[in-house]
Amino acid sequence: MLRLILATLGAFSCAAMQYAVAQEVTLRAVSAFQEGTAFAKPFDDFIKRVNETGKGVIKINYIGGPRAMPPLEVGNAVKSGVIDVANVTSNFYSNLMPEAQALQLSTRPIDELRKNGGWDLLNKLHQEKMNSWYLGSHGWGFRYHLYLTKEMPGMDLKGYTIRVTPVYRPFFSALGANLVNIAPGEVFTALERGVIQGYGWPVVGIFDLGGWQDKTKYRVEPGFYSVEVALLVNLPKWNSLTAAQKKVLTDAALEMEADQRKNNPTYVQGEIERQDKQGIKAITFSGDDKVKWEKMARDTYWAELEKAAPAEVKKLRPLLADD
Repeated sequence: MLRLILATLGAFSCAAMQYAVAQEVTLRAVSAFQEGTAFAKPFDDFIKRVNETGKGVIKINYIGGPRAMPPLEVGNAVKSGVIDVANVTSNFYSNLMPEAQALQLSTRPIDELRKNGGWDLLNKLHQEKMNSWYLGSHGWGFRYHLYLTKEMPGMDLKGYTIRVTPVYRPFFSALGANLVNIAPGEVFTALERGVIQGYGWPVVGIFDLGGWQDKTKYRVEPGFYSVEVALLVNLPKWNSLTAAQKKVLTDAALEMEADQRKNNPTYVQGEIERQDKQGIKAITFSGDDKVKWEKMARDTYWAELEKAAPAEVKKLRPLLADD
């Protein structure tokens, strides 16, 4: 009888262990950014945290970056459930949710938005429009800049052809520039051939992009807006997770955001110094010109977003910004 009991307990124990292993969930993840670049590294750290703290509970299988999936397809892929987790800027899914780009006009970091209701509203809108859970965000403190191959005469880009994305299209248009939309992989050739005389890009990352720094002569100061890269989880997948699995993901996202708040100022300073050593000179607006530059950047973009999604932006703006 004792042998029978022990055998039964042993069988039950094995079955329980197999059940526990079977309960571990694997999520498929894609990044819109090339591995090793400034906007891929925080996602790498996030995945590492999840896989270390979530052993036996949840893990992430990283499929790849732009070589695995074109960046502009990542938003729709997480929305449709082709992938479970995405590291992607709202610039790459603005066709699906234009109001998400309002985050780049935020004067408040993500931790403050988590307290004042901004994150709740953003998450609600992501659920409705992106079929996704807005898990977290990184990039705060990385401002955008205009980079040029030749000096600009005041706030005038007439005669300049500038590479843009949706985020700074309205601003550069107001400055009189000719605008072109070129994939990042083609920008170096366009600079080399003189097809474009500049581009918009964050303060970090130009050294990651295949020689852009070699053709860049000027960076315009001050910067404008703030980079925002979202971590999105497909909503049906999120809803299928246990409380323990959701906690692993949430804790890892919050730790990633805390690291960003701590480390980004030093990162920015290092990148500015690196650009200085490269010979990239600052064109700096100060006094009334600085105020005018920042106001033009801000007003043109808010106007564009309010036109695209008036009801949503009206609710978001007071939560995101002071102006």
